[in-house]
Amino acid sequence: MKYMLFIHQGTTPLPGTDAWNELSQQEQGQIYADYQALNQTPGFTPGQQMSGPESATTVRVQDGRTLTTDGPFVELKEAVGGYCFFEADDLDAAIEVASRIPAARLGGAVEVRPLVEY
Repeated sequence: MKYMLFIHQGTTPLPGTDAWNELSQQEQGQIYADYQALNQTPGFTPGQQMSGPESATTVRVQDGRTLTTDGPFVELKEAVGGYCFFEADDLDAAIEVASRIPAARLGGAVEVRPLVEY
C-alpha cells in the first residue's frame, strides 16, 4: 500500500528562521542527517518543502465563477509544510517511517494517509 505523509510544521524550526539559528550546529546536522536517512529508506519517495500558507492562493468555484483568496487559509501551526510518499506492507511500517521525520519530534506532526489506487 502507498501512503502519503503530510508534514505539519507546527513549531518545528525551519532553516533561515530565528528558531533554526537557535539550534546548535549538532542539532541542525542531525536534522539534515535524519532526512538523508529517510531518503535512503526503501519505499520512501521524497516530496518537496512548501512555502508557508501566507503565500497561498485558495481557489473555489461558485456558480461557474472561479474565486481566489490570497493569503493563509489555515492557522500556521496547522499548515502542511511538506509531504512525501512511502510504499509499505502495512500501516505500522508507515507509522515507523513517519516517526523518523524530524517535524514529528520538533513541535509538528506527521499525518499518515493511505492513497486510493484505481
